[in-house]
Amino acid sequence: MFSPVSILVVTALSSILSILVLISLLPNAIAGVPRWICANVLALVSLVLFAMQGGLPPVLGILMANQLLAATVLLIFEGCTQFFDAGTRPARSNVGWLAWLAVLAGIAYFTYKAPDVNMRVVIVSAFHAACDLAIMARVLIAWPRERPRYNYFFAAGAAGLGGIGHLVRGSIYVAAPPSQTALLQPGAMQIAFLALGILVLPSLSIGLVMMAHDRLSQRLERLARFDDLTGALSRKAFLQLAAARLARPAQDGAREYVAVIDIDHFKSVNDRYGHAAGDEVLRHFCALVTARIGEAAFGRIGGEEFCLMRAARTRAEFAALVEILRQAVESTPCPLPGVMLRYTFSAGIACRSDSESLATLLARADARLYAAKVGGRNRVESEAASVAA
Repeated sequence: MFSPVSILVVTALSSILSILVLISLLPNAIAGVPRWICANVLALVSLVLFAMQGGLPPVLGILMANQLLAATVLLIFEGCTQFFDAGTRPARSNVGWLAWLAVLAGIAYFTYKAPDVNMRVVIVSAFHAACDLAIMARVLIAWPRERPRYNYFFAAGAAGLGGIGHLVRGSIYVAAPPSQTALLQPGAMQIAFLALGILVLPSLSIGLVMMAHDRLSQRLERLARFDDLTGALSRKAFLQLAAARLARPAQDGAREYVAVIDIDHFKSVNDRYGHAAGDEVLRHFCALVTARIGEAAFGRIGGEEFCLMRAARTRAEFAALVEILRQAVESTPCPLPGVMLRYTFSAGIACRSDSESLATLLARADARLYAAKVGGRNRVESEAASVAA
């Protein structure tokens, strides 16, 4: 049968592994990970103090050991707050740390003033149960619904298991406390709850790592789907979405229209103001467009070339939308250091005919874009008519 000390040693070893894995995630700047590392470091120190409790003074073996372990779950909760809120609000839990101080006062009282190991267990179990259940609630409420749920449910389940375990433990010590004079005194109940601890803490750490890796996957997926500079769809993602739109049946007589858009004289912006200014113009342009296009598909298909696709009932309806965008860009200068830069774009519009391929449709729109440039730029050109500036 395992002894309490051997269980603590195994749990401490698992904390070391968790620390090493979490440290490997630091270069990715994932919110919450530094707090989770600190939590596992505190847990490791706490477990060592617990294991040496018999040979240490109470201030180390009891007070510090319990408070470090209590700080562990509180830091995990704060790390979860950082992870999901990504710095939008302070992670520090003032209520949690006040409760932590109350636990410190309670343990000190029942260690020195009125020694009672059972009351110490009740106080500590109540605090851990509250923190574990708060972690579970935070994860279940905040997990991104578009992501696979397993990683988040695993972490929430581990925290929930810990919370329930501490609730049961505290209730037992209130209703029918066992006869013991020390926390690590061998006994079936002590072994059972310590075994639960060896399962919960490493499992929760694994869940946190799984959540962090899902965040990395989310970033990679976003990089593959969206242009990192402008936030518009990447060329590959736009072409995939456009092909899917062409494959679906038309609704209410609407047809798919596409506009190929090119920022006028963009090379001169880079040459005169520098590439950083050019990047700012691209971001500015995309911000103006995406704020006005609703459900349309919009992607960056080249350096300063973009594509817009939307269903419309008539060519005039779609051309009017692109013209609104042209006027908005022309009338809204881009703020650069020392200058408000005015710029324009040219666009070519094509309407998809029956069973026409995406490549052919884009080629026809590109031909109209060329006509808009030849016609003087800063204009929207369609196959049926032109809308001049």
